[in-house]
Amino acid sequence: MDLQLAGKKVLVTGGTQGIGRAIVECFLQEGAAVAFCARQAERVDEALQALQPIGPAVAGASVDVRDEAALRAWVRHSAEVLGGIDMVVSNVSAATGDWRAMFETDVMAAVTLAEEALPWLRQSRAASFLGISSRAAYTGDGAYAAMKCALMSHLKGLSGQWAPLGIRVNVVSPGDIYFADGFWHRMERERPDIWADACVRNKLGRLGTAEEVARVVVFVSSPAAGFMSGANVRVDGAGSPSTQF
Repeated sequence: MDLQLAGKKVLVTGGTQGIGRAIVECFLQEGAAVAFCARQAERVDEALQALQPIGPAVAGASVDVRDEAALRAWVRHSAEVLGGIDMVVSNVSAATGDWRAMFETDVMAAVTLAEEALPWLRQSRAASFLGISSRAAYTGDGAYAAMKCALMSHLKGLSGQWAPLGIRVNVVSPGDIYFADGFWHRMERERPDIWADACVRNKLGRLGTAEEVARVVVFVSSPAAGFMSGANVRVDGAGSPSTQF
């Protein structure tokens, strides 16, 4: 299948590790040009060195997405570097119980990202905005679940608002995903009992990988999924207890 991504210009927030890193790699493998950001400059530099052999059309920057001015400036600069914006993936999330920090990172960063990218998305014939939510949005509690619910609700509304502009908006909700230095990697080392329980609890008998999530994200973002908008795609190995109507 041709995803029609060759030459497309993509922005990805939180692109240095885990699911975000896999998303950047997958887009590059499909021939897209990608600009990504993350907070830690050293991780951005390391990621760039690893990603450039995959696709030379890649740019990285150190940006704290909670800094609205910095995030808006990065979007504008990336659009200039890439020569436009066709697709955006909002991937950042705050690993903290601080409600305000999580609201600024998980929700407001996506709002700002969408607002600032809109002028370029309106010019694209393959425009897509995608947010990374979580299975926790409909099975969990606390700040993380609440913020992922808010993100899903906002993007659902945005899908209707932007449809007349030819811009698709979707959500991908991963379940338990294993990757280096991620939550489940730490549990495997520090709490093998919790790790073992997670493997049993997941109906496929294992945890998902960042690459498995990334492939779904890239497909949903691509012109190959051109009639998909307003959707929430669960990538959780049948782990959701509810039917999605």
